[in-house]
Amino acid sequence: MSEPMSRSERRAATARRILDAARAEFGERGLEATTIRRVARRAEVDPSLVMQHYGSKAALFAAAVELDESASDDVEPHLHDVLDIRLAPLPPETKALVRSMLTAPEAKARMSAHLDERVANLTRAMDGEDAELRAALIVSSILGLTIARHFLELDALTQAADADIARVARPWVTTGIHPATE
Repeated sequence: MSEPMSRSERRAATARRILDAARAEFGERGLEATTIRRVARRAEVDPSLVMQHYGSKAALFAAAVELDESASDDVEPHLHDVLDIRLAPLPPETKALVRSMLTAPEAKARMSAHLDERVANLTRAMDGEDAELRAALIVSSILGLTIARHFLELDALTQAADADIARVARPWVTTGIHPATE
């Protein structure tokens, strides 16, 4: 028989349930169409608990779209891993952020900050002239692939196997790692 949960453990479990529900709602509907009531209904809690835990819809959204900040020292394998992740079904927080970034200023700001950080990390790992510009082009290319595959559902990208897209995209995505030779 398991021990009963403490008050703080119950509170943490409720917060996680709300956050999971918010990620799903934001991922399916985007920021503007998601309501606190829908999140609460999905989490099976009273809407006042959502507000008590997160304070506002904007704060809930910020928590829901928090992205993994892991990085790799080896640029090419790291980019291949990122590509593989973006070919797989997107996690709800990523779907929510991408779906909302063009219509909600807070989503745009969060996505921009995240991508700027990805560019900065990649720039630090690259050598040569124009490293920052090359890093920005690589990051934006992966974002473009993500949008084309998961949101626009371009036929060539939805009909192709993940392995085929990865095989073709890996050398293409990593082309900019090294400075161009004239």
